[in-house]
Amino acid sequence: MRTEFILAAITAVNDAVLNSEAELESLDREIGDGDHFINLKRGCATLLAMREELAPLPPADVLQRIGMKLLSTIGGASGPLIATFFMTMAKVEKAGDISTLAEISAAFTASVEAIKQRGKANAGEKTMLDTLIPVANTFSSLTAVNAEPTQVFDAIQQAAEQGMLSTKDMIATKGRAAFLGERAIGHIDPGARSSQIIIHTITELAKQHQAA
Repeated sequence: MRTEFILAAITAVNDAVLNSEAELESLDREIGDGDHFINLKRGCATLLAMREELAPLPPADVLQRIGMKLLSTIGGASGPLIATFFMTMAKVEKAGDISTLAEISAAFTASVEAIKQRGKANAGEKTMLDTLIPVANTFSSLTAVNAEPTQVFDAIQQAAEQGMLSTKDMIATKGRAAFLGERAIGHIDPGARSSQIIIHTITELAKQHQAA
């Protein structure tokens, strides 16, 4: 994992989040607290402002600082969870260089597991984990058989989309949506959708770097 790629991903994700404002706000008004997009936008803007500070640092330090900054910047339930993801990635990177797809996959899986533990949640509860867990499983299974990078990225995107769409038919058991009971059925979880947007954006960027 390179600092250059992380910084490029920050810019790309910021653009994707801003372009999805209307959709994310609509989803969150339906079953959330109404602040999901605002928190994401604030977090992205904060990371963009850190680019000069982060540029000379090794990847582990970049990921750690991102996690710490998001912990104090993103409000709501998602802030600590997203921060946990990055700080776990930083620990894995610091323990040994993450460079191959298999190593990135292992780090991603460890970070998703950390979110599960911190949020005391799992798949099937109408949260961001319904996107993240299928992606982690797909990532692991394909890198284990040394699949071609493009195949891995395409499969990750598909898993993220399918996971996100699956939340539409779920009854939420976490967050504000849990109070809606069956009324939450028919609505996609905003955290699952934003996670899918971010994963799609980063894998598209990875494809570009792969082709270069």
